[in-house]
Amino acid sequence: MVDKIKLVLSMLLVAAGIAGFYLLADKALVLRILAVIAGVVAAAVLFRTTALGQQSFGFFGDSIAEAKRVVWPTRKETVQTTLVVFVLVVIVAAFLAVVDIGFSHMIQWLLGRSA
Repeated sequence: MVDKIKLVLSMLLVAAGIAGFYLLADKALVLRILAVIAGVVAAAVLFRTTALGQQSFGFFGDSIAEAKRVVWPTRKETVQTTLVVFVLVVIVAAFLAVVDIGFSHMIQWLLGRSA
């Protein structure tokens, strides 16, 4: 029950930050953005104290750790892969154009509309 209350309060803090952005319409943009950031940070801190929040933050931490282990392709590999994709797109486009023209002529011949 306490976790549900904390979740609702964290949502209200985000809403308060967004409302602060619009309520401070006559103030500087930096102050308006700080209101949103304050609401989101306060909501995140409160959300972190719930069981769902701990699971979510743990998942995000694991995701970041996994992303750090990814082996990214080199520039050469990226350029080669991109060129292969472009060449295959041109080949498939040419094939589909030939098939389309062939079907078009076949339909015209079947309907007796050939020139």
